[in-house]
Amino acid sequence: MKNKRTLLILLLVFVFLLGGAALLYRQLGQSVETDQLAAREEQQQESGGSEPEQKTEAPDFTVYDREGREVRLSDYTGKPIVLNFWASWCGPCQSEMPDFHEKYLELGDEIQFLMVNATDGSRETVETASAFVEENAYTFPVLYDTQSLAAYAYGAYSLPSTFFIDADGNLVARAAGAIDGETLQRGIDMIAG
Repeated sequence: MKNKRTLLILLLVFVFLLGGAALLYRQLGQSVETDQLAAREEQQQESGGSEPEQKTEAPDFTVYDREGREVRLSDYTGKPIVLNFWASWCGPCQSEMPDFHEKYLELGDEIQFLMVNATDGSRETVETASAFVEENAYTFPVLYDTQSLAAYAYGAYSLPSTFFIDADGNLVARAAGAIDGETLQRGIDMIAG
């Protein structure tokens, strides 16, 4: 009899905890923003700024193409830019690449796609990244951030990170983490003239 009572009490406690956890999960889940695309103006509104929007110039940087030639972000001013930081070992990066390639093939004449590889020289090398790009037949421009200066300039400490820059060189929006084709298109719509 005593064992049955103890078992019943433990079962009730378990059910109570499980119900509480489900309720807490539901409450917290409603307050989490699932949209990863953050526009500059939304960030300003959230911080309480009511002044007219001030444009933020996208930081310039120097990275390298596969042949080792210097390439600067400022070389592309005059055309909207989708700037993506990625690595071949990064699963979320791999998952978004087909959408980026599809949009590049569709809009490559109107939008400049710059796929900047986080090339640390050990976990990721120019060779491993290039092999990944070739294996998947991606044709968008791939650049190599061999000194992590571009990632540092953009605060791209997690991969993937995507930035949307207008034709005047202003940072318009950022997406942290892997994005789908719909989110990529929304970012492009923000910078397309």
